[in-house]
Amino acid sequence: MNIFQYGQKEIDYLKKRDKILGKAIDEIGMIKREVIPDLFTALIRNIIGQQISSKAASIIWNRVKEHFTEITPETIVKATNEEIQQCGISARKVDYIKGVAQAVVQGELNLHELHTLPDDEVIKRLSSLKGVGVWTAEMILIFSMQRPDVVSWGDLGIKRGMMALYGLEELTREQFEKYRKRYSPYGSVASLYLWTIASK
Repeated sequence: MNIFQYGQKEIDYLKKRDKILGKAIDEIGMIKREVIPDLFTALIRNIIGQQISSKAASIIWNRVKEHFTEITPETIVKATNEEIQQCGISARKVDYIKGVAQAVVQGELNLHELHTLPDDEVIKRLSSLKGVGVWTAEMILIFSMQRPDVVSWGDLGIKRGMMALYGLEELTREQFEKYRKRYSPYGSVASLYLWTIASK
């Protein structure tokens, strides 16, 4: 299993920048979060996981992996919609998955090139695909590309984590941006801790 890579450098920086977060980091310790280095696989996994529980997403994902020995744009393009749906995926999500696969096969989306682009450009290109929004693109940045500085405004868990950490009744965009800037350039590591805090 591949896990998100970070270490003492990032922890020391965040603890110095934010004493409250620092205390939480000490209590929680190191976090191991799985990453999917293959961008296409990660995109399909993220689309499957949209608007369903993580448990349901895992079950469906395991079915997909069992059915398709190789999850590549070519195998997905060749598969029938019914075949993909049989894994427990809705017709709408099958359209999204096929659309992403076709974009790669037809050369409209160059996955290798994404690695050379800045975060905002990756988000722009991925979110232009049907079924891939800004949030999904941000999750790809963290859990596939391991980009170091992503804190998602669109993520409910991140917002809940911030509110719990700082004792806030509500979170304005302004407050969010203040914290996000404070965590930079290691926002992704801060995100891992915020999710853990939110789930307590």
